[in-house]
Amino acid sequence: MMVLKYCDDGNLRNYYLNNESNYYSKIYEFRQIARGLLDIHNAGKIHKDFHSGNILCHEYPYISDLGMCQPANSEKQSAKQEGIYGVLPYMAPEVLRGYQYTKASDIYSFGIMMNEYISEETPYNNIPHDYALSIKICKGLRPNIFKYTPKLLADLINKCWDAKAENRPTAKELYQKLNERYNDMNKDSESQVDEYDDKIKLNRTSEKRSSSIQTHPQAIYTSRLLNFKNLPEPVNSALFTEGFDCQLDESDLNEMNQDDENNIE
Repeated sequence: MMVLKYCDDGNLRNYYLNNESNYYSKIYEFRQIARGLLDIHNAGKIHKDFHSGNILCHEYPYISDLGMCQPANSEKQSAKQEGIYGVLPYMAPEVLRGYQYTKASDIYSFGIMMNEYISEETPYNNIPHDYALSIKICKGLRPNIFKYTPKLLADLINKCWDAKAENRPTAKELYQKLNERYNDMNKDSESQVDEYDDKIKLNRTSEKRSSSIQTHPQAIYTSRLLNFKNLPEPVNSALFTEGFDCQLDESDLNEMNQDDENNIE
């Protein structure tokens, strides 16, 4: 049994929808979350279900829901045989293809979470979370990076969700980079930081903000069992990773949805 303080601010998604945070406070919180993930990895474990709903907020952010956590060298039955369990938008492409969770797949999930918090928008909220989306993720689709995100943080997010697991930073490297950023905020352009804070504050009060929290009825942010077949080899797509406003809408995926029932069990 693990006993935690009651986290009255809810999970991270509840927190950013109901509170205002500036860029520097987010860097501090990212550092704390990275520290927690590093502790998990240093213990030889993998979280396996890392997403904003499993980060609880009360003065500090806490990583919760360790029910799926397992040793990094687990010899359990392969995911290809038993299926995969998680929240699709946060799952690394190699995991979607049926390979075992690894420390690197936790880092991918961290990158999705980090981008969600910096943009204050849930990933892929306007399209179904189905087989078609999993194909696009393997082909390089990633959530929008908020246009005014300071470049140094945008670069770190992109490294975390690299299609090749070996190119992602380790939890130690991630913590060190965020710690350095927190201890030396001058690494980010002051004008970029100010512009981010101004734009994200404006975004919170805009009509676009009101619509951005409305999700597609088939956008599912709770963990579930998935078993996808015949997904392509993961790649980084310049189309998806070099631009900021590249997220597909439902019409872009309609032609692929007809195969959905034949490729998921």
